[in-house]
Amino acid sequence: MSIRHHVSDELLLRYASGELAEGWSLAVATHLALCPASRRRLAQMETVGGALLENIAAGTASDDAWARMRSRIERGATGVPQRPEGHVKAAAEPVLPEPLRSYLGGDIDSLQWRSLGMGAYQIPIALGDDSTVARLLRIPAGKPVPEHGHAGQELTVVLAGSFRDGSDVFARGDIEEADANLTHQPLASEDADCICLAVTDAPLRFKSWLVRLIQPVLGI
Repeated sequence: MSIRHHVSDELLLRYASGELAEGWSLAVATHLALCPASRRRLAQMETVGGALLENIAAGTASDDAWARMRSRIERGATGVPQRPEGHVKAAAEPVLPEPLRSYLGGDIDSLQWRSLGMGAYQIPIALGDDSTVARLLRIPAGKPVPEHGHAGQELTVVLAGSFRDGSDVFARGDIEEADANLTHQPLASEDADCICLAVTDAPLRFKSWLVRLIQPVLGI
């Protein structure tokens, strides 16, 4: 599995410092479970952050402490343990990694999907706060998501299959970060249904008046 789209430094720093809302944290944790490269970056951030805390006396942290920490991360921290890449893959690796699998109560073959129409399905995911909305989406192979923009932010983590967005292809483990500057129409690849975790903090802005009409019913 080759992951090409990684979580951004800014989002990973906020995850490491515990600043993210539950939905965002779930998306980042799901990506991390599938992406060794992002796990190494997280370990570097935690190592450098711990060193800074040890060397800065309480109450004397400078305003540019986080900026200096990020600079050290970008140069590459040393001494960070790295897990081997050549491990033997389990014979029956779950489609849904932890902690996502526990949120849904099981792996992909035990879930009860809700129809969104046109062959698409979703499963809403219960969260402890209402600042974000999380759902598992299943888009049929070769079919597009209706064209839409964003009133806020959206994180999408691919769990099975893949989708194309413009010239980019997102496959298992890839994460896409979208905001109000992006209008797009992701297209599921032809070879398999695309299953992904999507987290938003505001309703999507669909171009189609028909989709907007039924949007409150669908909860998207």
